[in-house]
Amino acid sequence: TTHPQQVEYEFGGPIGATFVIIGLPFVIYALFVLCNNDYCLSFFNYNVWPSCSNNDGLCEQFNFGVQSLFSIEATTMFVSWILLSVALEIVLPGEVVEGNVLPNNSESNSKSSIRLKYKMSGHLQFWISLLIMFHSLPKISIIGGDTIYSQVISFKGFHPIYPIERLYDQYLPLITASVIFSFLLSTYLYISSFALDLNGQKRLLAKGGNTGNAVYDFFIGRELNPRILWGSFDLKEFCELKPGLIGWFMLNIGMAAKQYSKRGGSISLSMVSVVLLQGIYVWDALYNEKAILTTMDITTDGFGFMLCFGDLAWVPFIYSLQARYLVDHDPELSVVAIVAILAVQCLGYYIFRSANSQKDAFRRDPSSSEVAHLTYLQTSRGTRLLTSGWWGMARKINYTGDWLITLSWCLLCGFHSPIPYFQAIYFLVLLIHRAIRDDGMCHEKYGDDWLEYKRRVPYLFIPYVI
Repeated sequence: TTHPQQVEYEFGGPIGATFVIIGLPFVIYALFVLCNNDYCLSFFNYNVWPSCSNNDGLCEQFNFGVQSLFSIEATTMFVSWILLSVALEIVLPGEVVEGNVLPNNSESNSKSSIRLKYKMSGHLQFWISLLIMFHSLPKISIIGGDTIYSQVISFKGFHPIYPIERLYDQYLPLITASVIFSFLLSTYLYISSFALDLNGQKRLLAKGGNTGNAVYDFFIGRELNPRILWGSFDLKEFCELKPGLIGWFMLNIGMAAKQYSKRGGSISLSMVSVVLLQGIYVWDALYNEKAILTTMDITTDGFGFMLCFGDLAWVPFIYSLQARYLVDHDPELSVVAIVAILAVQCLGYYIFRSANSQKDAFRRDPSSSEVAHLTYLQTSRGTRLLTSGWWGMARKINYTGDWLITLSWCLLCGFHSPIPYFQAIYFLVLLIHRAIRDDGMCHEKYGDDWLEYKRRVPYLFIPYVI
């Protein structure tokens, strides 16, 4: 395989990639250790590493043992969930659409650019998954009668095939199952990227994932859009939206069920809000599945450990932090506080969805009535960059809305512990890093046109601020 003459590393290069590969699983485990049913790190407890004599529960967290990290039940649950997600992806119908034009970096003799086809079945998969997980078996009872002819069969609805609150009890070994699976899938992706595809051609490689350094390429991802089942099953698009994202919502419902059980039949306003708001967020992503096809994850980044672990382990177990925290440490916020937090959520969602919808509408048909009034910069590449509307306010205005949404989830946990706020802090760092990456790529792509675009739209996240 020919590697680019000038290698441009990200994330600190091979050394940084090594630290991230080791560090990400450690962070997920550490967050569990630092906040669980026995102990939770507090803003007001400055003795972060107390002695065992204080009897505050932290020391016991370091005596888990192998039996606490692994369980057959959790492994079975995780594997079954992945298999269910794969089966639904294969059998469910959906609109078939084309993705963006992709540059051909495969070094083959095929045409210079390609467009892959995707089946949009995520929204249907969301609802079918809920149906299967929670209401899949009919509950029937037989009423009265001495003979079969005089008996009445009463249909009592459906009942779950699995007590969903067990997701809380098996949370730690579920983390282990997801971490192991992510490493295994990442290894497969790296090895398979060196093989020829079914047409005997070299695979389409990501520009940044073909450096020749095994550790870095394993992390960043060599192949751009790896596919299986004769090219009909796109692994990256599937993992981006299906098992991890829907799995996050399932974990949240499991946490709510556990709180309901522990509180003797009630759920707090904070828990209801977290499950509802994050559920809407997941639903929205799947309902607008087409939008992901134009993102950097799909069009630019290879599918390696970075995205694989992020999709299957990081998202479900970092994004469910708030719901898990509320099971044992609910702040019992007032209705007024809840309403104020919901206002932050609604503002963020309005900015996020409106901005993304405007961009997608302009890309589909710039002459349509909803976007025809917008001004734009015509680039020498033939593409157009919006300079009015949402995208005239700030170049990454959608990131601002997305972060406000995340912050609102954290606020629902009160201010007793910093643990629920980890997601907002990490997400802020991620969005800033993505904005910097995107700025560099767009400068390379558009040249002087990008500098002119930045002159016309000088703000990055917040108009007139930054």
